[in-house]
Amino acid sequence: MRNGLANILARGVVALGNSASKLQSLQLRLLAGEVKDNMEHLEPYGFTACPKAGAEALAGFIGGDRSHGVVIVVADRRFRLQGLKPGEVALYTDEGDKFHFKRGRVIDLETVTLNIKASDSVNFDTPLITSTGRIESDGDQVAAGVSQVNHPHSDVQPGSGQSGPPVGGGA
Repeated sequence: MRNGLANILARGVVALGNSASKLQSLQLRLLAGEVKDNMEHLEPYGFTACPKAGAEALAGFIGGDRSHGVVIVVADRRFRLQGLKPGEVALYTDEGDKFHFKRGRVIDLETVTLNIKASDSVNFDTPLITSTGRIESDGDQVAAGVSQVNHPHSDVQPGSGQSGPPVGGGA
């Protein structure tokens, strides 16, 4: 009985990860040199991550039976964000990308390239959008009903003279 209870939980280190199947499998090196292949990694619904070799894991074995265990949780102290305040939440990678839900209802997203793919539209309901960099577009931009590409001007001057401002609603 005592040996069975001792075999219910085990700490280990990830050796390999396979995220190609519907339920990810990991190879773990457990304490005392035990290696377990193809251990199913149970992940919370809506979240997935393929851990790097060297990440730490906690494995569970129902009834202490070591023939079929599951990985309950994987952590990697090498890359974990530190210094979060109580109540804060973050997603992070080993490359330094992070999505940090901070106190005061502030969200920080940090990466090199951000790609957003929406099949219909992206909507911003905010009084202000600021940018410290260049904004590029392959299409037209419409501001206050005025098209940047296709709008008439008032008071058009001949030659190289300046025209008047765009006429509103020229989209």
